[in-house]
Amino acid sequence: MGRPEALVHQLKHILKKKEAEIEELCKTHYEEFILAVDELRGVLVDAEELKSDLSSDNFKLQEVGSALLVKLEELLESFSIKKNVAEAINMSKICIEVLELCVKCNTQLSEGQFFLALKTVDLIDTNYLQNIPVNAIKIMIGKNIPIIKAHIEKKVTADFNEWLLHIRSSAKDIGQTAIGHAASVRQRDEEMLERQRKAEELNVSGLGDVVYSLDVEEVDEDSVLKFDLTPLYRASHIHSCLGIQEQFRRYYYKNRLLQLNSDLQISSSQPFVESYQTYLAQIAGYFIVEDRVLRTSGGLLSADQVETMWETTVAKVVSVLEEQFSHMDSATHLLLVKDYIALLGVTLRQYGYEVSSILEVLDNSRDKYHELLFEECRQQISNALSNDSYNKMVMKKDSDYENNVLAFHLQTSDVMPAFPYIAPFSSMVPDCCRIVRSFIKSSVDYLSFGVNSNFYDAARKYLDKLLIDVLNEVVVTTVQSDGIAVSQAMQIAENIPFLERSCDFFLQHAAHLCGIPVRSVERPQASLTAQAVFKTSRHAAYLAVVNLVNSKLDEFLALTENINWTAEEISENNSEYMNEVVFCLDTVFSTALQILPLDALYTVGCGALEHISNSIVAAFLSDSVKRFNANAVMVINQDLQKLESFADERFHSTGLSELYKEGSFRSSLIEARQLINLLSSSQPENFADLVIREKSYNALDRKKVASIVEKFKDSADGIFGSLSTRNTKTSSRKKSMDMLKKRLKDFN
Repeated sequence: MGRPEALVHQLKHILKKKEAEIEELCKTHYEEFILAVDELRGVLVDAEELKSDLSSDNFKLQEVGSALLVKLEELLESFSIKKNVAEAINMSKICIEVLELCVKCNTQLSEGQFFLALKTVDLIDTNYLQNIPVNAIKIMIGKNIPIIKAHIEKKVTADFNEWLLHIRSSAKDIGQTAIGHAASVRQRDEEMLERQRKAEELNVSGLGDVVYSLDVEEVDEDSVLKFDLTPLYRASHIHSCLGIQEQFRRYYYKNRLLQLNSDLQISSSQPFVESYQTYLAQIAGYFIVEDRVLRTSGGLLSADQVETMWETTVAKVVSVLEEQFSHMDSATHLLLVKDYIALLGVTLRQYGYEVSSILEVLDNSRDKYHELLFEECRQQISNALSNDSYNKMVMKKDSDYENNVLAFHLQTSDVMPAFPYIAPFSSMVPDCCRIVRSFIKSSVDYLSFGVNSNFYDAARKYLDKLLIDVLNEVVVTTVQSDGIAVSQAMQIAENIPFLERSCDFFLQHAAHLCGIPVRSVERPQASLTAQAVFKTSRHAAYLAVVNLVNSKLDEFLALTENINWTAEEISENNSEYMNEVVFCLDTVFSTALQILPLDALYTVGCGALEHISNSIVAAFLSDSVKRFNANAVMVINQDLQKLESFADERFHSTGLSELYKEGSFRSSLIEARQLINLLSSSQPENFADLVIREKSYNALDRKKVASIVEKFKDSADGIFGSLSTRNTKTSSRKKSMDMLKKRLKDFN
């Protein structure tokens, strides 16, 4: 581009204008400028003079100061040497201090004082490393600091690993000590509650005011359980100082979790009943340690981590217990394991662990436990009955009376009897009572210290079940068995009321063990169902006695064989079989009178005589008896009369006539008596008359009579009798009998 001409022209114009102004200004101040130049020339002369003076003074000064200059140079050199020496000394001091610290660190490392060694290393690193003047030392120390820290970490970790092994091996002892302490506390509590209950009972009974005190002993669990966590604290602190605290937390949790998983595995080399204490104590010790670590380690372990480990443990322990309980076949073993688990629960609950899931396993297994207990008691009761002589117990001294009668509230009087004392029951009664009392103790022991604190209702339920399904069943089965004698069955029947009476004692004993006031179970509505069952079983036992007596009588009552149903003559003597029957009845009545109460004697006597009556009627109905004549009827009538006389005599001699004024043994023979009367009657056709039948033959069944009279063939119509009386007129009695047969046929 070209220059702007207008701008250049203006600049030239301004230049000329300024030059004119300068020229005008110089003309104006010309004289002053001349004066200034003159003054400057004068100053030049003075300056030359001053320069000459200065040169002269400088020469003189050089002559004087040359020596001083030499001294000054010497002085400066001395100062430089001094500075270098001071720096060397300072550097030496620093090196010496660092080396002393290094020596100190080595000593601490060799003595295992890792925390102090780490502090020394940190001091060197922080305060000295950057100030070390000797580069070689600086490099050497800087290279070894990480090595030393790594060495400290390794050694501390090794010590910690040894502690891990030690604390795991000590966990069993820790757990056993804690559980043992819980057992001691429980025993003291039980003794205190027992004293308190006794005092309350004395106060209720009005025997006086009893003062009792409650001694509470505060025990610090940490003082009871002594185990060393110092290696853990040291390792945690050193890892914190190394800046790898989180790494150590993870390492601790991982290793303890591995130990826990190993501890939760049950031993396969020995039965659970032999290893359960070690197994459970190991778990208890583990979590007692973890609780203290959680409380004292400053965040090494979190509550969530402990909770996770505990939940894992609960799930595994519950699974193991359910599996092992399902295989147990001994109530004693189950109770031992249960008791230890209950103590485990008490122990760990003190440390804040939730143990309800574990204790629920015990509650869920109580039916299994009691079934095993029932079977054991069944065997014991069976043995007690098989070992019983079924003779009334003879007690020669008061201690026997107390142990066998008073101990179970079986006494019939509050007055101490004279000795020797003959009890109304046999030895099976106190033996069974002892078995039931032991059952109650075992049952309460299992039900106590579980999830539910009110376990009396459960104890009562199982007690009722034992008395009904075990004791009563065994007694009834025994009394109804084939091999038992009549006297034995009678004694068992007489024993049952005493078992019924002992139910009140059993209930009170259960209440006492459960901590329930005895007065609360003395109400009528609180009684056991077993009492009503025993009442029923008593009647069943009497029926069993009757059946046994009847079976014995059947051995002599083979009437179809012992009676000549078509005899030509009538024997003047009673049949031999009836003599045996009367002798058997006499023996039964004598035995029953010694063992049974009168009401039971009446039941047995009536049952036996009624059975004889039924047997007589059944003989007439038997298919083996095709026919019979009047002579056979007369023989049976004689036998029946003898039996009736015996029955009347026994009814009065035993005192039953005073008790049953409107009854008699004879009434039990009514059917046989009415049948014989009918067959012996001169007008048997009167049976068809309703009024006469209701008055004289009301015990006879019309169909049975029809079948029997069809077999009646009098001698006049008999096969052999017809030869001698063929031309004799038919008797009126025969006509009446034929008329009866016809009417009964028509009726049917």
